[in-house]
Amino acid sequence: MKKGVLLVNLGSPDSTDPKDVKKYLDEFLMDPRVIDVPFWLRSFIVRGIILNTRPKKSAEAYQKIWWEEGSPLIVLSERLQKKIQEKTTVPIALAMRYGSMTLKKGLQELVDQGVDEILTIPLYPQFAMATTETIDVRVEELKKEFFPQLQITSLPAFYNKPEYIEVLSKSISEKLEGLDYEHLLFSYHGVPERHIYKRDITKSHCKIDGSCCVTDSPAHEFCYRHQCFKTTALVAEKLNLTPGTYSNCFQSRLGFDPWLKPPTDRTIERLGLEGTKKIAIVTPAFVSDCLETLEEIAMEGQEIFHEAGGKEFTVIPCLNDRDDWAEILTGWIDTWRIVDVKTAIA
Repeated sequence: MKKGVLLVNLGSPDSTDPKDVKKYLDEFLMDPRVIDVPFWLRSFIVRGIILNTRPKKSAEAYQKIWWEEGSPLIVLSERLQKKIQEKTTVPIALAMRYGSMTLKKGLQELVDQGVDEILTIPLYPQFAMATTETIDVRVEELKKEFFPQLQITSLPAFYNKPEYIEVLSKSISEKLEGLDYEHLLFSYHGVPERHIYKRDITKSHCKIDGSCCVTDSPAHEFCYRHQCFKTTALVAEKLNLTPGTYSNCFQSRLGFDPWLKPPTDRTIERLGLEGTKKIAIVTPAFVSDCLETLEEIAMEGQEIFHEAGGKEFTVIPCLNDRDDWAEILTGWIDTWRIVDVKTAIA
């Protein structure tokens, strides 16, 4: 069998035109694993409300961060793909969960190269319904409909893998070197609390309190909240961070349902109002800089901090196409090529 790899990231509108942004948001927000309510209600929320108000505002946000080459997330993902391909003989394709760089196109690209066994790599360190799961489910749907001959496996969440923690910690320390910061914020993309309960395979462990995420349980394999906190804890240990000088928060809240807390924007504001003058912020739920990091954090977050009395706001870039990050992914791919996916990130 000939093996190939499909890297998968979130996606992006084709342009900053409100029509393209609206099309992208419709596909994204109508995903039942993103807004997990009955179709009629999801359609009312998305197509009856959000898409009549949000596309223009979102288009303006994309315009602020758009590069000459295109969407930063797409460009950075393509650069990463190229670096990995230069390091391995395994064919590497790239696809997005949403947008015109579809999963079907990515799978077809590999099939056209004679590949019949594929490893999908969702570019998300932590597992979540709205990220890894929706990719895996859609890939399986496409396999059944168009590619029944393919053997497809998915790389598990790698939030706690030593080599990932090593490169993430290194990227943070490089940015903080010589920086006189007072507090380091770990900002993760938020999800509704119900997503945590829904993916509790024990049906009883997750309480979203002060203990469940630090008490060993099989539920942690699919618990986004635990995996975020564990990422922070491992990085803090690696960097010898002093307790009280760092904390977790969750960004990008949508709607009025309970979401994971504390919210990033309010945490930034609170730190400023309490007299913190210098903070740094890292976004470990993303491996590629995108709208949520370049606009929501680097622009909106900085404005909130300054308005609250803060002075210095340092944003730590995502791993993007770092050489050491490309090396790690290549190592996992080559181990899978020779052995299997479980061994690859064991």
